[in-house]
Amino acid sequence: MLTLSSADLDGLLALFFFPFVRVLAWLSFDPLLGNRSAPNSVRLALALVLTVAIAPILPPVERVALLSGDGVLILLQQIAVGAALGFTLRLMFTAVELAGNFLGLQMGLSFATLFDPINGAQTPVIAQFLVLTTALILFAFNGHHLVIGALARSFEAIPVSASLGADGFAMVANWASAMFSTGLHIALPVTAALLATNLAIGMMTRAAPQLNIFAVGFPLTLGAGFLVLYFTLAYLPARIDQLWLRTLDVAAAAMAGMAGR
Repeated sequence: MLTLSSADLDGLLALFFFPFVRVLAWLSFDPLLGNRSAPNSVRLALALVLTVAIAPILPPVERVALLSGDGVLILLQQIAVGAALGFTLRLMFTAVELAGNFLGLQMGLSFATLFDPINGAQTPVIAQFLVLTTALILFAFNGHHLVIGALARSFEAIPVSASLGADGFAMVANWASAMFSTGLHIALPVTAALLATNLAIGMMTRAAPQLNIFAVGFPLTLGAGFLVLYFTLAYLPARIDQLWLRTLDVAAAAMAGMAGR
């Protein structure tokens, strides 16, 4: 007859439950599965599958009682590590959405909005288009495999029972500040073309004051924006791939900073 002592039960909980909490915290902040449209049952099932797949290769974990003070502290640490990793990845999609919002404003499409399930709010159609395109590009480049690999390596950088440092969280905060400039860089080609278009419309209006600026300017701005966006989409996959790899490097550096290395 198989019997489990309290020490054996604590060992099983340390082996599966704490990694499960970290994976679930990551999925809760993930840019694709962390939105309101993803059912909780899907996140729980995926977290369980990933935990079962990752648990055999994890470093040995010391047995800690879950209902003790150390167990609660380790539980909170796993939530913090998973949330930091997911938040780092989400910032990349936030930069793409920022670029889409800026383009929609410049093109005159700020009132053309769709419901964004990621943020649970109305988002301009250009931003939603760029976010969905970015997700498809990442799946085409096997970006989701890279994320799972980064998640598995996080257990090597920060074991379950390790203490956390503040340097890693500071790196995540600095990465959040860099995303604003990244979003503007993505939108720069279309923004430059729209600036030239607006300057041309301004000179036309100066030369012919009887010209109806609202009847002529809006179609020209909209057409120029879509035309330049169409040509710049060919360069978007390389930019997204570079940005995604940089995001994973920042996540790895943040994990090392949390471990105090």
